[in-house]
Amino acid sequence: MSNGTGAWLLSVGLLLGAWDAAHAKTILKFHHDLPEDSAQHVAAEKFRDLVAERTKGEIEVKIFPNNGLGDDVQAAQQMQFGAIEGGIIPTAKLSNFQPAMQLPDLPFLFPSPEVAHKFLDSEVGDELLASLDKIGLKGVTFWESGFKQFTCNNPVETPDDFKGRKVRVMESPIIIAQFRALGSTPAPIAFSETYTALQQRVVDCQENPLVSIVNMKFHEVQTNTIISNHAYLGYAFVFSKRWFEGLDDAAKKTLVDTAREVTAFQREETARREEGYIKTLEASSTKLTRLPDEHRSAFEEATRPVHEQFKEAIGAGLMEKTYKKIEELRGS
Repeated sequence: MSNGTGAWLLSVGLLLGAWDAAHAKTILKFHHDLPEDSAQHVAAEKFRDLVAERTKGEIEVKIFPNNGLGDDVQAAQQMQFGAIEGGIIPTAKLSNFQPAMQLPDLPFLFPSPEVAHKFLDSEVGDELLASLDKIGLKGVTFWESGFKQFTCNNPVETPDDFKGRKVRVMESPIIIAQFRALGSTPAPIAFSETYTALQQRVVDCQENPLVSIVNMKFHEVQTNTIISNHAYLGYAFVFSKRWFEGLDDAAKKTLVDTAREVTAFQREETARREEGYIKTLEASSTKLTRLPDEHRSAFEEATRPVHEQFKEAIGAGLMEKTYKKIEELRGS
């Protein structure tokens, strides 16, 4: 090969390399902690496909379910440094970084899914998402696992039914405080170890949305499942702020608009699947009951001190806006 030919090939190679770099895909690694058979994963796939379509393939979303990139806290830390570009993190887990994010986890805060959704999509929900800026995350919208329910090896009708019980909880100060207020002993246990803890009677009860109760088969090792809707398990849809700010305005708008658009689908998918979970529970050995309406106020009164306990951490002003907004939505 002559020197001239070699130089020409080198030039062509450099030009092609430069073209490839200029037209390289932007990769968005997307974290979540649920299995592939979940409303969150199905919605993440819809988000992925819409982003690919709307950016003509320039942004490729790669989904990592089941904590494939680390647990929620580890994933949030990696997002702060830009090592993971986005995902959904339970609000309770984000409270480790931003205490205000505990707000949606307050017991008996939302009277219904409709009120919860309208609140989280309101200006108060936007304020909550904006608070993530200071910890290196770009908050966009709220997805969900839905309302949490109780499972126990005893019936639950009144707050007294929790007295002296040992309850598995998520590692969250506000959830620990909730069960202490009910007179039980909260035991933080990893989600992956909860089934064994219930099976071996290390703990008597636990709380989770129906998706987790059924998919993790907690109902198979608990005699009672109680539809209580006592608290809400929301997920903040977030991007790494460091990564997000490096995108052009068109890409930013596409990602934000698409995430918010898919939110309605994700919530509808959660509700649709819950109907099936109820049928599964009804056909199982667990006794399925509902928290009696006449006793609900007793639970609300018993856990009200938790709201006061965390008012300063969450922000008194934010709490005041929250109560006002929920009351407004309740009456609308």
